[in-house]
Amino acid sequence: MKPSAESFAQAAEALQHALQRLHIPFDKTRFAWEGILPLEYKEHRGDAPGLGWRGVTRYSLGRPPFIDAKFALRYFEIAPDGYSSLEKHAHIHLVIVIRGRGRALVGERVFELQPFDIVYVPPNTPHRWVNPYGEPFGFLCPADAERDKPQPVSESEWQALRTNPETAPYVF
Repeated sequence: MKPSAESFAQAAEALQHALQRLHIPFDKTRFAWEGILPLEYKEHRGDAPGLGWRGVTRYSLGRPPFIDAKFALRYFEIAPDGYSSLEKHAHIHLVIVIRGRGRALVGERVFELQPFDIVYVPPNTPHRWVNPYGEPFGFLCPADAERDKPQPVSESEWQALRTNPETAPYVF
């Protein structure tokens, strides 16, 4: 399900208001930034293999037109037993884990992650974020403000990931 236009508008207004203060306090108890509203991870991208997701929340922490930048800073949080879509795109990811533990499928490898680990996802590399643990898993993810849309992996990439013993458990 795509986040509604109303929830996007509310989140954008809250972000603009928060950034006007020049400082956005963080509440450790709620693990949230004051005035920043959560959104659903993304819209449903169809029935291609791997595009499903569960338990992912997105927070926009700064982006144009609210800051004079060519990037957007997002925080994603994955609930226990949650996962992102298995996708690829031309823009890179440089993710910094800041909460809990999780795993990242990046290309033909799977990485065990903990706070302050950094993961680089090169262009057009299949990737998925997974939380098999009993606590939230969260990471900062800056991205180009103008970027391409995620794409499903190709049939040959799907088959290669399914036959690789390291990645196979994360290909569904």
